Amino acid sequence: MRVLNKEDAPALSRNDGLVSRILHSQGDVSETELTVTWVDVEPGARQVRHEHEPEQVYVIVAGEGLMVVDEDERAVEAGDLVHVPAHTEHGIRNTGDRTLEYVSAATPAFPQAEVDDFYDQ
Repeated sequence: MRVLNKEDAPALSRNDGLVSRILHSQGDVSETELTVTWVDVEPGARQVRHEHEPEQVYVIVAGEGLMVVDEDERAVEAGDLVHVPAHTEHGIRNTGDRTLEYVSAATPAFPQAEVDDFYDQ
C-alpha cells in the first residue's frame, strides 16, 4: 500500500496561479496505468486549455469554477466530477473567492518523461 499526503508530494507552483502536485504516477509505482494530481487554482486563475492522450476525470474538492470540455462550458463546485475524453481540449477557471481544489485521475498514466518534464518547467 502507498499513502501520500498532498503536502508531502512535490509541488510545481506556476506564475499562472496554479499549484500542481503529482500524487501517483509511473515514477512511484511502475506497474500503474494511472496518474493522479492534486491542483490548487487561486481565485481568478485559470488552467490553460490543453489536450492529451489519456482520458481524465476532475473531482472538485473545494471551491467553484467554470470547466470547459471541448465546446461545453459548465459551472462546477465541490462534489462534482467532470469526465474529459481522450484527445479533448479542456481547462478550468476559478470563479470564486477562495482556492479551487481538484483531484485529477488520468489513464493510461502519463509517460514518466512527461511527468519529469512537467516538474522541469
